Amino acid sequence: MAMLAEKAIHISNVTKRYGTGTLALREVDLDIGEGEFVSLVGPSGCGKSTLLRIMAGLGEATEGVVSVLGQPSQQLMKTSGQLGFVFQEANLMPWRTVIENVELPLELRGVGKKERREEVDHVLRLVRLENFRDSYPKALSGGMKMRVSIARSLVSNPKILFMDEPFGALDEMTRHHLHQELLEIWRQSKLTVVFVTHNVFEAVYLSSKVVIMKSYPGQIGSKIDIPAPYPRDDEFQASATFGQLVDQVSKALKGG
Repeated sequence: MAMLAEKAIHISNVTKRYGTGTLALREVDLDIGEGEFVSLVGPSGCGKSTLLRIMAGLGEATEGVVSVLGQPSQQLMKTSGQLGFVFQEANLMPWRTVIENVELPLELRGVGKKERREEVDHVLRLVRLENFRDSYPKALSGGMKMRVSIARSLVSNPKILFMDEPFGALDEMTRHHLHQELLEIWRQSKLTVVFVTHNVFEAVYLSSKVVIMKSYPGQIGSKIDIPAPYPRDDEFQASATFGQLVDQVSKALKGG
């Protein structure tokens, strides 16, 4: 998949200090190009999720510049559907069906029912849940619930998708299936994806670039390009190239 030269996200000299005085991020600089799939990895407490939320407009930097699609991220998150966010938990409303959960962002923005349902049908096909549109969350597996959450984040047709360890609680087989689906969605939708994970294998398999963070306070340690072509499959995961890239990222983590 060809990467575009334009910057989707520009982070310059970003520092985050909480009211308690805790310094979560210090002087972070990061550029992410349109169409990239970038994973943030690092030890617990290094500020991965804090940085992700700042990029997405769900948090605010104490100092520095955060530009997303050429605008302040908080403004974009509030006023448009150009940013999507997938949390660690699916957070579905148990009293609403799959289609009703997925259409919620459009409903809150006042989009008419006919248009909402057309968009929902499209994203449910993307995540292969069109046959479960009338099901309630209690009837779904953990992997299916996460696919509903992803569909809900895609229904507004965002340009950037932020994902905060969405597959962390899933078994390996389900996680692998979702990796394939996510990469296909990324390919079809021409999204920019920023993905937080603790899993080095997951980061290398999915990403065009891995950003390693170090902690106390959170800073960018290194950036490693993953030059393997897409689509990626089991053969890539079993290859010497994959093993070498995993080793490179792992060593960078230990060095950080």
